[in-house]
Amino acid sequence: MPPLQNALKPRSSHSTGRLSSVATAMRLLKAFSEHEVEIGISDLAKRLGVAKSTAHRLAVTLVTESMLEQNPESGKYRLGIALFRLGALVRHRMDVSIEARHLLRELREKANETVHLAVLDGSEIMYVYNLESTQAIRMRSDIGVRKPAYCTAEGQAMLAYQPAEGVERVIRAGLLPRTPQTITDPAALRKALELVRQRGCAIEDEESEIGMRCIAAPIRDDSGEVIAAIGLAGPVSRLSKKALAAFIPHVIETAAAISARLGFRTRAAG
Repeated sequence: MPPLQNALKPRSSHSTGRLSSVATAMRLLKAFSEHEVEIGISDLAKRLGVAKSTAHRLAVTLVTESMLEQNPESGKYRLGIALFRLGALVRHRMDVSIEARHLLRELREKANETVHLAVLDGSEIMYVYNLESTQAIRMRSDIGVRKPAYCTAEGQAMLAYQPAEGVERVIRAGLLPRTPQTITDPAALRKALELVRQRGCAIEDEESEIGMRCIAAPIRDDSGEVIAAIGLAGPVSRLSKKALAAFIPHVIETAAAISARLGFRTRAAG
């Protein structure tokens, strides 16, 4: 069947059924509230407009994934620990964006280059806040834009502090060249991440965009986990190697100040 005709082919009832189950599961989770933290199967079935057997099957599946928990005394269900972990990730993104804003503004004023805040999402980074340079030629980094982590300064600044398995997962996803400067060799990427740990920041030299350079440093939360990175980026015509060297301390200091506002405390050397 030609691709266009295949794309227009109605979805099978099996596929539609799976999507319907997912939608029902989402509605089930949304049934809980501050005023009703536990709900029984009969009530869930009524609210969802499904049979008790269907509500029970969905609840059991969600318990298996830790999205729900069952109270052993009442038999009722409540939201599970997995949702708490997911909510904590969202809270981290919100907290870091709020706490970083005035410090990022100060950094932008010092350098008059674009500064931005990014978080790691799988094998990609996502920009969650940015302040553009006032100069005509500047780097854009719109909120919500995603880029590969392996070839961006922000991505490398975060990957350098991830567990080895996280780095290997990025490598398995593929190190595709975006420019002639992109690191595509796994060993070279691991070496670059080690260098990030040594100097406390990542330097991107036209690895994701021709004509652009970037410096990025990691941001830690109160537990010491790297949850984001700030970057300062601009055209190679202004960000010479000498200019990069001059800006590195400012980027690292700004990241450290944001981390401190999130509760991170550096450990004294023993």
